[in-house]
Amino acid sequence: MKFCKKYEEYMQTQDQKKLPGVGFKNLKKILKRCRRDTNGSENSFQSQSSSLLNDSAEKSCIHPCPVCDGSFFPSLMKEMFMVVGCFNERAQKVLDVHLATGFRKYFMWCKDKVQGNHGAIIKEGKELVGYAVINAIAMRKILKKYDKIHDSKQGQAFRSQVQSMHMDILQSPWLCELIALHINLRETKGILGNGSELFEGCFLIFKDGKPSLSCELSDVVKLEIDLTCSICLDTVFDPVCLTCGHIFCFMCACKSGSVTIVDGLKATQPTAKCPLCREAGVYHGSLHLDELNILLGRSCPEYWEERLKTERVERIRQTKEHWESQSRAFLGI
Repeated sequence: MKFCKKYEEYMQTQDQKKLPGVGFKNLKKILKRCRRDTNGSENSFQSQSSSLLNDSAEKSCIHPCPVCDGSFFPSLMKEMFMVVGCFNERAQKVLDVHLATGFRKYFMWCKDKVQGNHGAIIKEGKELVGYAVINAIAMRKILKKYDKIHDSKQGQAFRSQVQSMHMDILQSPWLCELIALHINLRETKGILGNGSELFEGCFLIFKDGKPSLSCELSDVVKLEIDLTCSICLDTVFDPVCLTCGHIFCFMCACKSGSVTIVDGLKATQPTAKCPLCREAGVYHGSLHLDELNILLGRSCPEYWEERLKTERVERIRQTKEHWESQSRAFLGI
C-alpha cells in the first residue's frame, strides 16, 4: 500500500478526535500541477532548446518555482505548526493526569473526562506516539518528493528550518516524556501487555556509564536522546528541557541562566543563551521532565541518592542566601 493511501486511512480513523494532519494529498497535487505547468512551458520552448535540456526538463522543474513556492511551503509550515501544537497539548494532558495525585487528580478526571486508569493512559500515549511518528514520516516523504521533482535541496533546507524553529515533532520534549512513561510502566508494573509493540524498541541504555534513550519507533524513525548534562558532564538530575531541545540538570540550567533555584528559570534574562547552541530566550519555556526523572532515579539509585544529598545541601544554601538578601532589602540594610 502506498504511503499516501495509508496516511489518509490513518487520519480517517482519527476523525472523532479531530486531530490535524499534513495535507499529504493536497501537497502532492501542488507538485503534480507544478510538473504539468513546467513541462508545458518547456514544450513551447522545444524549438530553441537542445534535446539534452528537454530530457532533463521532463524530470524536474525549474527552481525557484513560482508554482510550488507560493503555496507548498506555507501550507506545509501551517500544517506542521498545528500538528505539533495538538500533539504537545494532548501529551501534556495525559502526563498531567498520570502524575497528578489526590484531589487534583480527581479534579482533572472530572474536568477533562479523562480515564485515570493505567490502561487508558497507555492507550492514549501509544496513539499519540503513533500520531507523531506517522506525521514525521509524512513530512519527510513529501519534502523528499519535492526535492526529486525540482532536482534541488530546498526540501532538506526547509526541514532544517523547521528543526531550527523547534517545530519538528520528533524534537518535542513531550515525546521524550511519553517514551519515559511507557518504559516506567513496562518495567515497574508490567501492565503494557499486548499492543505495546510500538515501544518494544525503546530502552534506557548505558554506554561507558553514559545514559541515553534509544528508541526505534518504526523502520525509518529512530531516536537517540543523550541524557548526559553537558555542563556538569554527569547524568542529568532533575532534568529540564530548554525550548531549543537541549536537556540539562535543573541546577546546572539555573547556573547557566545566572539565576538561583529559588527564582527559577523564568527569572532568566531574555538574552540568556543555551550553553550548547547559544540560542537566546530558551529558558522561559523550559519543561521539567518528570517522567524521565522517575526513570533515571529508578535505574541508577546509588548515583541518585548521592546526587540528592549534594543537591539538597546546595538548595538549602541558596534558599538561605535568597531569604537573607530579601530580608536585608526589606529592612534597608
